[in-house]
Amino acid sequence: MIEATTRTVTVLIPTLLRPYIDGRSEVSMTVPDHGDVAALLDGLGAGRPLLDQRIREETGALRRYVNIYVDGEDVRRLEGLATAVPAGATVMIIQSVAGG
Repeated sequence: MIEATTRTVTVLIPTLLRPYIDGRSEVSMTVPDHGDVAALLDGLGAGRPLLDQRIREETGALRRYVNIYVDGEDVRRLEGLATAVPAGATVMIIQSVAGG
């Protein structure tokens, strides 16, 4: 029997999303070895439907004004939501904000 292992990653939460995650600016999460950005967002949004709605469309795709970086690399330039999340990674969620 093969046993799955997990790894810990850090997710940085932007100011506009903090009200949906108890005001926290950073969350430590464990993801399975085969974990990708989609699995990480599933875990982050579990029990927090308003947070998930602010990050992803109903189809599961990222909202166009939300950018996600894994160790400084934009996932849209990698494998999108299928981008692997390595152990010890820092995942940043960044929302584009219009203003003047």
